[in-house]
Amino acid sequence: MLRGPATINLWADDMEAAKKWYADLLDVEPYFEAPGDGQPAAYYEFRIGDHLSELGLIDRRYAPSEAAATPGGAVVHWHVDDVRATLDRLLAMGATPYMPITERGPGFVTASVVDPFGNVLGIMYNEHYLEMLDR
Repeated sequence: MLRGPATINLWADDMEAAKKWYADLLDVEPYFEAPGDGQPAAYYEFRIGDHLSELGLIDRRYAPSEAAATPGGAVVHWHVDDVRATLDRLLAMGATPYMPITERGPGFVTASVVDPFGNVLGIMYNEHYLEMLDR
């Protein structure tokens, strides 16, 4: 039924700053941009990772009125080859700690940060992810 994430969306008040921050982090520019009613872009979309997953940045003015203004809810973890190095880079780029590096079991380590725009960004190393790629 659920075949995998199609697009993961993050909110930002400053779209140009968010675009630059994520382009620097991901080392790729967004491939799609939606105009913002005479204002800066309302949406930027990146294709990233082993499956070219979509990561979308949406101007917070389009968020539902019930959307939380503080980090919380679900945490999407992106697989990385080195959790410590990635965490250090995220913190150096201005992210703040959310959950520290945590060993979850053999071959499974997670951590998460809050990006400068208030979104939780999870990172993980999971040997089962790598096994799936080998298939």
